[in-house]
Amino acid sequence: MTQQSKGTALITGASTGIGSIYAERLARRGYDLVLVARNRERLNALASRITSETQRNVEVIPADLSNAADLVNVERQLREDASISLLVNNAGIGTHTSLMESDVERMAEMISLNVTALTRLTYAAVPGFIARQQGAVINISSIAGLAPELLNGVYGGSKAYVTAFSQSLHKELADKGIKIQAVLPGATATDFWQIGGLPVENLDPGIVMSAHDLVDGALQDFDNDVLISIPSLHDLHAFQHYEASRQALFSQLSSNQLAPRYNAK
Repeated sequence: MTQQSKGTALITGASTGIGSIYAERLARRGYDLVLVARNRERLNALASRITSETQRNVEVIPADLSNAADLVNVERQLREDASISLLVNNAGIGTHTSLMESDVERMAEMISLNVTALTRLTYAAVPGFIARQQGAVINISSIAGLAPELLNGVYGGSKAYVTAFSQSLHKELADKGIKIQAVLPGATATDFWQIGGLPVENLDPGIVMSAHDLVDGALQDFDNDVLISIPSLHDLHAFQHYEASRQALFSQLSSNQLAPRYNAK
């Protein structure tokens, strides 16, 4: 028996890794899918398998989201397809190389994909969600957004943006029936590391989570309305303390007077 549809989930970076697992999991939860990635062959193979296993409708859009024309095409899909109820912004690239070892054009491409494309797709989706009074956005960020010193600074900065953007969206949209989640993976066993120049085999296996576990944990947090999901973090109290301390600063961050420490002689 075919499960009742929950609408359509559009997933970027869907052909492999975290994105492909989101596609499988969401189809089993009752979503039809729109899968976006550069590799048409992989997309078609994944779509065929998911359709066969779940009987959900799966559409593929081969697109390079760093290409303006391709990005506009996906934006159009988000604006015009009223069945879309969930956007998963998973597409992204990274690197472990330092500032001086990194090509600036590659860094600009990273910003274009990790920040600009994610922002534009969210802007394309959210007005329709608001009009329909339902919808959700899942943004795949990274623990590097909390600890930018761990990896390349542009990558960490781009992921800090994703987390902050998600927190701001949550505040703006919570009373409009729109759910927002930022997922912060730690080291995860995908081809992300190979593409970034550091194969995952070079990492300590004790810090590397399977992509299946990452997605399953994040979706459990999604079900429980957890805004910031960090499936690899065992001591959740430590993050809750961090977040409470951050929010406690809000009322102290702006003043018409210079802080007394600057007047000390």
